[in-house]
Amino acid sequence: MKFTLNWLKRHLETELSLNEIAEIMTMSGLEVESLEDPAAALRAFSVAFVREAAPHPNADKLQVLQVETIDGLKEIVCGAPNARAGMKSIYAPIGAFVPGLKLSLVEKPVRGVISNGMMCSASELELSDESDGILDLDQKWPVGTPAAEVFGLEAVIDFEVTPNRPDWLGVRGIARDLAASGAGTLKTETAPSFVTNGPCPIKVMVDGLHCPYFAGRVIRGVKSLPSPNWLRDLLISVGLKPINALVDITNLLSLDKARPLHVYDLSKITGTVIEAGPSSQMSLLGLDQKTYRLNENVCAIIDQSGVIGMGGMMGGLSTACDENTQDVFLESALFDPLIIAQAARALSLNSDAAYRFARGVDSGFVREGLDEATALILEICGGQATEICEAGLLPPPPMAISFDPQRVEKLTGMRLEASKIASILSDLGFVVHGANTDKWMVTPPTFRRDVEGPADLVEEIARIHGFDSLPATPLPEMAPRPKGVLSPLQARARTARRFMATRGYQEAITWSFLPLDQAQAFGGGDNELQLANPIASELNTMRPSILPNLLAAAGRNAQRGYQGVRLFELGPIYQSDTVDGQAWQLAGIIAPSKSRHWQSGADDGLFALKNDVFGVLESIGLSPQQATISQDKLPNWYHPGRSARLGLGPKVTLAHFGQVHPKIIKALDLSGDYLAFEINLSTLPAAKSKTSTSRGALTRSNLMPFTRDLAFVFPVTQAVEGLTRLVMGVNRDLINQVTVFDYYQGPGLGDGMVSAGLEITISPKDKTLSDVEIDALMQSIIKAASLKGFNLRA
Repeated sequence: MKFTLNWLKRHLETELSLNEIAEIMTMSGLEVESLEDPAAALRAFSVAFVREAAPHPNADKLQVLQVETIDGLKEIVCGAPNARAGMKSIYAPIGAFVPGLKLSLVEKPVRGVISNGMMCSASELELSDESDGILDLDQKWPVGTPAAEVFGLEAVIDFEVTPNRPDWLGVRGIARDLAASGAGTLKTETAPSFVTNGPCPIKVMVDGLHCPYFAGRVIRGVKSLPSPNWLRDLLISVGLKPINALVDITNLLSLDKARPLHVYDLSKITGTVIEAGPSSQMSLLGLDQKTYRLNENVCAIIDQSGVIGMGGMMGGLSTACDENTQDVFLESALFDPLIIAQAARALSLNSDAAYRFARGVDSGFVREGLDEATALILEICGGQATEICEAGLLPPPPMAISFDPQRVEKLTGMRLEASKIASILSDLGFVVHGANTDKWMVTPPTFRRDVEGPADLVEEIARIHGFDSLPATPLPEMAPRPKGVLSPLQARARTARRFMATRGYQEAITWSFLPLDQAQAFGGGDNELQLANPIASELNTMRPSILPNLLAAAGRNAQRGYQGVRLFELGPIYQSDTVDGQAWQLAGIIAPSKSRHWQSGADDGLFALKNDVFGVLESIGLSPQQATISQDKLPNWYHPGRSARLGLGPKVTLAHFGQVHPKIIKALDLSGDYLAFEINLSTLPAAKSKTSTSRGALTRSNLMPFTRDLAFVFPVTQAVEGLTRLVMGVNRDLINQVTVFDYYQGPGLGDGMVSAGLEITISPKDKTLSDVEIDALMQSIIKAASLKGFNLRA
C-alpha cells in the first residue's frame, strides 16, 4: 500500500514530515517497507533564467549562456537546440549528481570555455525519455524554485498491510490510526449531497453466498473526460496510470477509502436485470484483455447477454467505459472474502479489487461509498443520478464486547487513566458505553471485524499508546542448576549422536509407528499400543523397536542404487501404554554392499559393528570391557549364531548386536546380510561420577614392551572374550593388552573344542623383567586359565 504526504493531508491535519509520519507508523504497528523520495535526487536542482545566449567561439553546435541562478549569474555551455535567451529551465550546479547521466558535474573547459554548471533536459532528470532539448518551463516559476516543487514530486510511503487490517488499504484508515497516535487531527467528513432523479431502471439480484449485498445506480448524461489535475496527480503519485475520469474516480475511492467500485457503460448492458452469482458460462474477456476460464467459485456479474464481469475481481471488456460513454451504471457491492481469495488464486488474477475484497471491505461503507463516487462523477463529468437499487442484506454490525479497563494493566503493565483508554478507543472508531463504570461495553466499528474480545482491545490500546511505553520488568532470578541444563539422558543422547556421526553413520528420523505385522515380529503389537486414528492405515501400531523403520529406510535406499548405507536413530520406543512403557533407544544398521573388491570377504563386518557398539558405550561413560558377551536371551529378530548380548550379569543388558535374522529380512522384502544393534539408553546404569575434573599424573615407562604367545583349548560353548578378560586380570600392572591372533576348530582338538591363540603384551614399569619373572607370570596365566576350563594347548 502506497500513499503520499499530500494525500494523507486530505484526511489528517498535521505538521509532521514524512519521516516523522513513518516513525509513528512503525511504533503503531504498521510495517513501513520503504520511503521513496524522488525529490531527494533533485535537491540540488532549481529554476534558472537564461539572460543571454551567444554562439560558442570554437563550436558551431554549442552556445554560451549567461544564466541567472540561485547561486548568482553563471556562464554555462549548452548544446541544446532549444536554448535561447528569455527562457526558464532547470539548472544543475557544479558538484551535483545528474541521475540521468550517472555522473557528478565538475568544473572543466568545454572547447576552451569553462561551463559553471548545466542546463538539464527531462531525460537527464529521469522525468521522462525526452532528450531533444532542455526543459522549457512556465515563466511563473521564480528563479531558485526547487525542481521537486516545479514537477510536483512527492515522497511516497510504502508499507505492508497485514491480512487482519483491510481498513489500512485506504488512506482514510491510515489517517485514523495516525490521529489516534497523536500525529495530527482527523478531518471531519460530511456526507455528499446531490439530487436524485427517479428510480434506477436496472434491477439487481444476488445469490446471497457469493454476493451478500449489491447496490448500484444509473447516472445519465455524463461526459467521459480526462480527470482533473488534482485527481491525476494523486493517482500518478502512487504509480497508477490515469484512464478517464469515470474509471479514475473508482480507483480513487478504492485507494482513499478502501471501497472498490466498478462503473459500466449502460448502453453496453443487455436487458434491465443484473445478477451476481455463479454462472455456467466458462470464459470472460477482462479489462486487461486476458481471457479467463470461469468456474462455480467465481462470482459472475450477469446481464441478459451473459457474463459481463467477475464480481470483486475485474470487469469485462464488453461493458467498459470509453470516450463515447454517456450513461453509466455504478456498482458498489459486498463479496465473500474466502470465495474471492480462492477464485483469484485459481485464475492467477491479481487486481486491486480482489486484493481488498479477499481481506474483507467495510460493510458499513457500501452505500456511502456509492454516494461519494456519485457526487464526484456529477461534479467532474456532469449528469443526473437515479435512486439506488439494491439486493441482499448487509451483515449485522459487530457485537459489543464487555471490557474491564483494568485489564490493560493486567496484560501489559501500562497504567493508563480510564479517560485515556476511552479516548484511544473512540479515536479508532470504537463506541464506548458505560465509561464511568468498571464494566464497559465497547462496540467495534464495521471496518474492524478483527476485534473479537477484550484482549484485542488491550492490544489496540497498547499499540496506539506505544509499544515503547511497555514497562521493562526483569525476569525473577532463578537459582542455577547444579549440573547444567541437560538431564543425564539428554547428555548421553547428544554424546551418542555425535559419536555415531564420527563413525560414518547417518542419522535418520522415522515414524514412531509401523504396521502391526512388523511390530509383532519385533516383540510388540499389543492391543493397547494400536492406534485408534492412525495417520495412514498401515501405520497403525506404536513401534517396539527402531530397527524395522531403519531396515525399511535402507531398503528404499537400495532400490534407488544406494547400497551399504549406515543409518542410526535415537528416539522413543513403546513397550506398553503405561508411564514407564516408553524408553529411549539408540539403534543402528549396516546394509549389505554389492561393491566389488579383491579383498571382499576377508573382513567380517560383525567385528566392526562390535567395535562401534563398544565405542558408543565408552563415549557415554560406560566400560564395555567389563561386560560379558553371551548368546543367551537374544531377541528372536537376531541371527542365533551371529549375534550376541552385551551385559553386566544376567539382569543388566547394555546392548544387543549382530546379524538380523534371515526370516525378518525376507518378511521386509529385503535381501542380503543386514547388521544391527540396539542400546536402550533409558535402562543403562549411571556412569561413575568423577571425583575431580583434573587428569591424573602421566605415567610413562622408558622400558620396551614385549609379547608372549599362548594357545588354549576350550569348549566351543565358552566365549573367547572370557579368556582374554581372565588373562588381563592376572596382573594388570604388567599385562597391557591381550589380542586373539588365531582361532581354530577342527581335527586334532576333539568334538566341540576350539583353540584360541593369544598375543600377550607385557609392559614393565620399574625394571627389566628376568626370564624367571617372565616364566612365573606365564605360569600364573596358565594356572588361572585352567581353573576356568581353558587348557594350554600342547
